[in-house]
This record gives sequence, structure tokens and C-alpha cells, in this order.
Amino acid sequence: MNIEKLVDTARTLVAGDKGLLAMDESNPTCNKRFAKLGIPQTVEARRAYRELIVTTPGLGESISGVILYDETIRQQKKDGTPFVKVITEAGIIPGIKVDAGAKDLAGHPQEKITEGLDGLRERLAEYSQMGARFAKWRAVIAVGDGIPSRGCIEANAQALARYAALCQEAGLVPIVEPEVLMDGDHTLGRCIEITEEVLRTVFDQLYIQRVMPEGIILKPNMVVPGLTCPQQETTDEVADATVRCLLRAVPAAVPGIAFLSGGQSSELASARLNAMNVRFKSRLPWALAFSFARAIQQPALEIWRGEEAHVLAAQKALLHRGRCNRAARRGEYSGAMEKTG
Repeated sequence: MNIEKLVDTARTLVAGDKGLLAMDESNPTCNKRFAKLGIPQTVEARRAYRELIVTTPGLGESISGVILYDETIRQQKKDGTPFVKVITEAGIIPGIKVDAGAKDLAGHPQEKITEGLDGLRERLAEYSQMGARFAKWRAVIAVGDGIPSRGCIEANAQALARYAALCQEAGLVPIVEPEVLMDGDHTLGRCIEITEEVLRTVFDQLYIQRVMPEGIILKPNMVVPGLTCPQQETTDEVADATVRCLLRAVPAAVPGIAFLSGGQSSELASARLNAMNVRFKSRLPWALAFSFARAIQQPALEIWRGEEAHVLAAQKALLHRGRCNRAARRGEYSGAMEKTG
């Protein structure tokens, strides 16, 4: 393990007020999004869409790293240039999603366990050879009547920790993503309680597995009420709750926290990240960044719709979302930016 290299990569991923672009949707998920917009669900359509993203001029101004999927890291531009080469030459760090998705957790109805540890050491070695410098693993925690259970939280935390240890052994920075889902009618207070318990458990397991905190990035949910909760707190209240929760549970040695968007609208995700940085940036031990998927991609996808003629307009929309989120990291984002995009 090259500790200096790991720490340097982790710090670079959250440096310069930049953030991560998650373009690691599995093929079935990508196909579902295409189907909603009438885009053909083919290998070529997925390749063309991903080429649109990685060739966006100026993307590296706001994006430090991109998270790829197994199919994507092996793909090329139409002219044969590998995506990894395009990404690297744009000054962006390539990364790779390595979990195998969430499956039903035996003995725990309505709960999921993240899988993919079998053969992971070998897969990480291959991805490193292909140019990846970090990896990502997502675990999902549902909130509802009687859930999450302690068994579910611990099983997922152990999987995240074992993944992270294997990543660091392979010289890859692990992005650790324990996501408390927004689905449901739970209150903000309930989300605080569950998120804190999940994060404390994850970091306990990371410590047990001897994972070096200086060489990871945490990718958590923001602390928000459930989507169907009658009371939806203000942007500032969400910012306060999220930062308070993180201060209780995340070691100061971690270089950065890159939030997932989790189904929030593009504008709301940017506004909430902005509020956190306006109110707390100068007092926090770690950088507050972003690792958004739909909250960056969706406007571009809706413009593109599989049409070559729409590529430039879609790239402009993608670049705009990146710039909005870079502004949010600086505490300089406002709704007015959306009118000028």
C-alpha cells in the first residue's frame, strides 16, 4: 500500500471546490432512464451518451473525478479513443463502481445487503491496470416501521469496511457510500437518528478492518425528511441537521465528504450543499463536496434524448450543473444561476 499516493488522490478528489460525477449506473438502470425518454436501450446508445459526458469541454473545471461502470470503463469514443484516456487527459480522475448491487437480506424482510466481495481483490487489480484510481461501493438502508434493524446496519457496515480495506491494499481510494434512503414518511429527526447510527457503525467497522481514514472519501446521504413526510424542513434546517450529524460521527482525519443526491432535484441538491458551506465551511475538519448522478446528468439526458443534433446543448446543460455545484462548494450558489444557465 502506497499511503502517500492514497492520501494524495483522496485530497485531490475534493480539492479546488470540485466534486465527483457519478456515471456508474448499471446497464438495467441506464436502460430504464432511456426508456422513459424514448431512447433506444442498446450498447451503442449507452456508449454515445457516455461519450457525450466525457467529451464535454471544460468539464474538468468543476469535476475532479468520474465514477464509471464496468461496461463504461471498457468503452471508447467513436474514433477508438478509450474513455479512460479522454477522462485523464481532461484532468479528471477515473474511478469505478465495484459493488454488485443490493440483494434481499436473509432473515430481515424489507431490508437489503450490499454484495460483490467475492473476487473483488482480482477485479480491483484489473481496474487499477485499466487506469482507475478510486472505487465506489454503495450500501442502502431503508427506513420504515421497525427498520433498519441492527443486523442490517452491521452487515452493510462490515461489507463496506471489507471493500475499503481491499481497495487500499490495491492502491485505490475507496468511496464509502452508506445511503439512508429518502423513500418513506419518516421525519427529519428520524433521519438524523438513523444516519448517525449508520455512520458510527461504518467507522467502527473501518477501524476494525484497519482502513486508513486519511485515504477514503465518505459519500453519505444528506439528512432530510422522507419524501412523503408532511413536514419538509427548510434548506437551512437540512444543512444544520446534516452537519450536526456528521460532526458527531465522522472522524476529522477523513479528507472529504461528497454527498450523494439521492433523488433530490438538481436545484435542491445544489441549494442544500450551498447552505452547508455558507454556514459551516470555515469551521469543519473535512471538505463538503458532491458526488451527484442524476442531479448533474438528468437535465442533459432530457435534452439529448438520443439525438446527435442535441449533443452540444446537452453538454452545455451538464457543464452548467457542474458549475452550479462548484459554486455551492464555495457558498456562492443562488437560484439566479439557474436563470442564466
